[in-house]
Amino acid sequence: MTATARPWLANYPPGVPAEIEVAPDDSLARMLEEAVALYADRPAFASFGRTITFAELDRLSRQFAAYLQQGLKLQRGDRVAIMLPNLLQFPVVLYGILRAGMVAVNVNPLYTAAELSHQLKDAGARAIVIVENAAAVLEQALPGTAVEHIVVTGIGDLLGFPKGPLVNFAVRHLRRLVKPWRLPAAVRFRSAIAHGFSCQPVALGSSDLACLQYTGGTTGLSRGAMLSHGNLVANIRQCNTWFGGYVVRGQEIVITALPLYHVYALTCNCFCYTDIGGLNVLITDPRDLKGFIRELRRWPFTVMTGVNTLYQHLANHPDVATVDFSHLKLTSAGGMAVMEATAKRWAEVTGGTVLEGYGLSEASPVVTSNPPTITAYTGSIGLPYPSTDVVLRDDEGRDAPLGQPGELCVKGPQVMRGYWGNNGASATAFTPDGWLRTGDIAVMDEQGYLRIVDRKKDMIAVSGLKAYPNEIENVVMRHPAVLEAACIGVPDQNTGEAVKVFIVLQPGQSATADDIRAHCRAGLTPFKVPKHIEFRDTLPKSNVGKILRRALR
Repeated sequence: MTATARPWLANYPPGVPAEIEVAPDDSLARMLEEAVALYADRPAFASFGRTITFAELDRLSRQFAAYLQQGLKLQRGDRVAIMLPNLLQFPVVLYGILRAGMVAVNVNPLYTAAELSHQLKDAGARAIVIVENAAAVLEQALPGTAVEHIVVTGIGDLLGFPKGPLVNFAVRHLRRLVKPWRLPAAVRFRSAIAHGFSCQPVALGSSDLACLQYTGGTTGLSRGAMLSHGNLVANIRQCNTWFGGYVVRGQEIVITALPLYHVYALTCNCFCYTDIGGLNVLITDPRDLKGFIRELRRWPFTVMTGVNTLYQHLANHPDVATVDFSHLKLTSAGGMAVMEATAKRWAEVTGGTVLEGYGLSEASPVVTSNPPTITAYTGSIGLPYPSTDVVLRDDEGRDAPLGQPGELCVKGPQVMRGYWGNNGASATAFTPDGWLRTGDIAVMDEQGYLRIVDRKKDMIAVSGLKAYPNEIENVVMRHPAVLEAACIGVPDQNTGEAVKVFIVLQPGQSATADDIRAHCRAGLTPFKVPKHIEFRDTLPKSNVGKILRRALR
């Protein structure tokens, strides 16, 4: 297929155009202001039984923006980290940062001190908003970073009285989720939004930087994909155009169980449903399936996004029969491959079809999606979005013909500028003629539908979260008994893939699998900790001594 052919256009859903428009003055701040004007009294976000309207989101985010501008004296373009789970504070802080003309840096609240330290240093973040449960980790990570200002929030801080204080008390004292921490300069979130400053308007355009979305690399160190306001507005318009015939502005209720710090939920839930006046129901801990299902019972939800693991666990839970799925119109999936058994079970339970798509942080994130007209599992990642071009390239950089595999390469208004502070990585991320290399091997059929058939990168997808072998191997190798280590992904019926590590021990040393896992937990987020560990006498190597992961696979 050549770069000029676009066979997918003939199979677009009715009414979906080939192109979308992004104007020079488009921004996420402007999008929010337009939504507030249209939907002020409509509910925008809900969590723990508390709902805030678009008018409240407008007021609270303005207050937080004013605090950044006048209370902290931060400047346009300064990076502000957000280390929060799905709480009402997240959209307030996010939109506050954007309205102040600053750059949001999304951080996983389960990061270890080493992971957090790297990201804060790399981004040059001057401030961080962090959930109290993670404050002890920040205390360890802070030395050597540029962070000057810390805002700490409790889970219940926007839930009102008496629920908010009771939730915070339970988290701190009954569930003991908050470890002791000392950050003398920290300010409480409630104080930060109760100062009386006025938000100073900032003229923003599509070329201004909005987010640093961190994603792993082959080096094992995460890199910040630079996503502009225009990149994200483009992807919002692509998504809402694609599904436009199936949603009603001002009336949709989307279940947001994936974390908002992940680009999938950030764009497809938070931004997209702000744009159309929908309600995001925030699920703070979807691993608590009983609690998750109790929350589902409270809402006539119309849309759900997730990954294969989430749908698999929900569909197989005995309590799922108590949930009313009669209002559900769209079920979207990304982040990892959807398994046929999961899709079939979901259809049995809900009567709906899982619409699989494909994306990556570097594309804001969505590149392709199955059209909402499909009625059964296809195994495809669908068709390229409007204004999106794709081409499949072989190892020599030549276009692969239809039906033949090649590396999926992308162009479109949603594609990042490059990686923050890393010109070398930015250059290698693109082909000489400007296509973003995804690292995934795909095949396209005559109708333009794509299937992922292999992965060029060694990345491991654990429930849609990315684990990188080099990073895990580096941590394993720090164990004093380990001589060599090699990491691969292996199939897992629950998480799609699981992390497996092969280890050669130092002569005369001993260690158990439990010893290795305990060591890894100190340096890795839980999903990266090896599930499978195999001890060997030797590892396969190339003639220059490089360990061959492909031979282990």
